[in-house]
Amino acid sequence: MKTALLSPTIFPDSAAKPTTENPLRTFLRVLHRVNPVLSGTGWLNVALAALALLLLPFDHRLVVGALVWLKPLKFALSITAFAWTLGWLLADLPAAAQRSVRRLSQIVALSMVVEQAVIFTQAARGTTSHYNVGSPLDAVLFQLMGIFIMVNTAMTIWAVLLVWRHRPHGPAGYVWGVRLGLLLFLVGSVLGGMMIHLNQHTVGAADGGPGLPGLGWSTRAGDLRAAHFLGMHALQALPSLGWALSRTVPRRARLLTWVGAALYAAAVAGLFALALAGRPLWAGQ
Repeated sequence: MKTALLSPTIFPDSAAKPTTENPLRTFLRVLHRVNPVLSGTGWLNVALAALALLLLPFDHRLVVGALVWLKPLKFALSITAFAWTLGWLLADLPAAAQRSVRRLSQIVALSMVVEQAVIFTQAARGTTSHYNVGSPLDAVLFQLMGIFIMVNTAMTIWAVLLVWRHRPHGPAGYVWGVRLGLLLFLVGSVLGGMMIHLNQHTVGAADGGPGLPGLGWSTRAGDLRAAHFLGMHALQALPSLGWALSRTVPRRARLLTWVGAALYAAAVAGLFALALAGRPLWAGQ
């Protein structure tokens, strides 16, 4: 578990009362206490993921070459990871920042609910949610989702400002992992906005066609989703790296976290350049 488990603001008596509770249960219990809004958002998406998984074997309709409920399933899992990670990281901010955290969390939760409402509605209708302007209803739903994606990006900028203005609890490596992870997550969000601007995620071909199993990333053209995916998951990767380095090499943790973040950013940039060149991450036969 992360450094915040030792935080006196979250576990005031953790040093005095060691626990053998399952780490996942501890994580979920603490998260619900420190940020019930984002905790609930994650649980809502767990339920939506279960619903999509239940429908997947029985609904054989295809949308852009994939089973119709596969995209809602992936988005539900992604939003669960995002909501729970963001709530957990922001809980490490001092009390002076928690009023802002509550407001930010409420707006993020609303944005995610609207996005999922559009995605599931369009899946039920058997059509695409993103880049779909085929009818007036499709265009309105896509524009509504786009508005709340921009709102969520604005909330991410706010979160970045908060963690740079208020030092999160924990050692230096972890603190910089949180800051740099949120910053790279913002970059990943901007890449998502670029896909909306281009009205597709494939470069050099139309959306659809052969793709990597499970992910769907194009194996015949460039695909911006690879860089978007890697950038978004900096939110989990870099705080984890900073925490691990703080445990193993505390004197060099800050420097090595910066090095790790630079390498991670280079990987995102490389995937982005590869996609813009119209080249797939993995070419199909």
